[in-house]
Amino acid sequence: MPKLHRILWSLLLLAGLTGVSLAEPAPPRTAPTLEASLAREVESARRTARAVGVHVVDLADDRVVYGYQEDQPRILASNTKLMTTAAALVDLGPGFRYQTRVALRGEVRGGTLEGDLAVFGAGDPNISGRFHDGDPYAIFRGWADELVARGISRVTGDLYLVNGIFEAPRVHPDWPRDQLSTWYEAPVDALSFSDNCVLVRVRPSRRSGAPPIVETVPPLDYFQVRNQAKTGEGRRGTLYVRREDDSDTLVVSGTIGRSSGHLDVWVAVHDPEAYFAASLRAALAERGISIAGGDRPVHGTPPGAWEQVAVFESTIEQTLEVTNKRSQNFYAESLAKLLGFRRAGEGSWHEATEAIGSFLVELGVPAGEFRLSDGSGLSRSNQATPRAMTRLLSRMYFHDFGREFVRSLPHSGEDGLRWERRLAAPPYRENVFAKTGTIRGVSTLSGYAKGASGRVYAFSILCNQVRSTSDAMAAQDRIVRALIDRG
Repeated sequence: MPKLHRILWSLLLLAGLTGVSLAEPAPPRTAPTLEASLAREVESARRTARAVGVHVVDLADDRVVYGYQEDQPRILASNTKLMTTAAALVDLGPGFRYQTRVALRGEVRGGTLEGDLAVFGAGDPNISGRFHDGDPYAIFRGWADELVARGISRVTGDLYLVNGIFEAPRVHPDWPRDQLSTWYEAPVDALSFSDNCVLVRVRPSRRSGAPPIVETVPPLDYFQVRNQAKTGEGRRGTLYVRREDDSDTLVVSGTIGRSSGHLDVWVAVHDPEAYFAASLRAALAERGISIAGGDRPVHGTPPGAWEQVAVFESTIEQTLEVTNKRSQNFYAESLAKLLGFRRAGEGSWHEATEAIGSFLVELGVPAGEFRLSDGSGLSRSNQATPRAMTRLLSRMYFHDFGREFVRSLPHSGEDGLRWERRLAAPPYRENVFAKTGTIRGVSTLSGYAKGASGRVYAFSILCNQVRSTSDAMAAQDRIVRALIDRG
C-alpha cells in the first residue's frame, strides 16, 4: 500500500472511531521524551513481572517508537484471539454468515412425519439467547414454528445431529484438567447450544440444615444432580458447583446462607451434541412437537433425500465482537476450527493453528516469532514476540477489513466490559482499542492507542511470570497513559 494512502486511511479511520477531526495533527513530540517516559513505566512494570516484553510502533511511518525485549517470545493468553479473529475476518470476509440448517426426510401424513429430522451443524457459536433478549430457546422456537406451519406435531424417526466439519477432541489437551467444568473451558462442537454451558441456579431452603434447591435454567431433565450442599444460617456460605469428569452429572456441595438470594453458576457441559438435542427436544415439546426416536450423532451427511425446512443465520461481525470484547474462548476456538476445516477439510486444532499461522506469515509476521496451540490463548503453548504482535496490528490496521477488525476490539471505558474501569477517564477514554489477556502468571495487553498529537500507535505489552495480576494491569495502563500523553 502506498505510504500516502496508508496515512490518509489512518486519519479517516480514527476520525470515524472517535469523532475527532484529524485534518491538522500536531507534529509528534520528540522521540527521546516519549521514549524516556515509556522506559520509566516499563521499568516499573518489571517490578511486577519477571519477564516483560514491550513494542510500540508509530503507524503513520512504521517507525519503532520503543522496544524492550521485543524479540523475546512471551505467553500470550487471550492476546492469541487477535491472531484468530484477524485470520477469520480475512479468510471468511466481513459478509460471511453461518448457516445452520434443519431438514427432514420422509412423508407427512395427518400431522406426523413418518421419517427423521436432522440439524446440520456449521460451527456457529451463536445458537443461544445472547442476541435474543436472553431467551435461550428463541432460535429453536423459530424452527418449531416452521414445523408447525407444515402441520407436523410428531416425528416417528430419529433426530440426526450432523457434524461434518469439526474433529475430536472437543477439549484441547493443553487446557487445565482441573477446570474442565468452568465456562471458559467449554468444549467445541459443530452443533453447540448456549456456549455449551448450562446455567445452574441454587436457592437456599427455608430450613437450616436442609439441602438447597438446585435447578437448571431453563429446566432440563438431561442433567443428573448430586446435591451434597446444605442450607446454613444467615447470609454467608461457601458453595461449589461443578460437573463430574467425563459426564454431565452436576455436583453441588458446601453451604448457602438461608437469608441469601439465589446463586447462578455457568457450568461447561461434557457432551455438546447430547445437550443440544435435549434442549431442542424441550423447545419443540413446548410447541407440542415430539420425536419418538433417539438421537443420532453422525459425522458427514446421512444418506437419503433431505428437505430443508428452516435455517438459522448469524454474522461474522457479532462473532468477532463476542470473541474480542467478551474474550469468549468458546467463540475463538469455534472460529479456529472452522478455519482449519476451510484450509484442509479437517476442523482439528492442528489444522486450525496451521491455518492461522499461514495467514500470519502471509501478512508479514515472521514464522519464527510465534507459536500456536489453540485459538483462544487458554493453552500456555501460545507464544509470540511483542514485535510479532505489533506487526499483526499494523498490517491489520491498513488492511481492507481494518475498520471491522478495530471495531471488534474493546475500547477504553466501554460499558459492560472488563475495560469499563480501565483508562476510563479523559483523555484516555475511547482512545485505546486493545485486547487484554489473563491466565495464571500472565497478563497481556495489545492494540492501538491514539496519542495527544493525533498520531496512532500499535503497541504490545506482554507480561509473564507475573507476581500480581492487578499490579501488572496497572503497570500496563501507566505505559499506555504515557504513550497517549507524550505521543
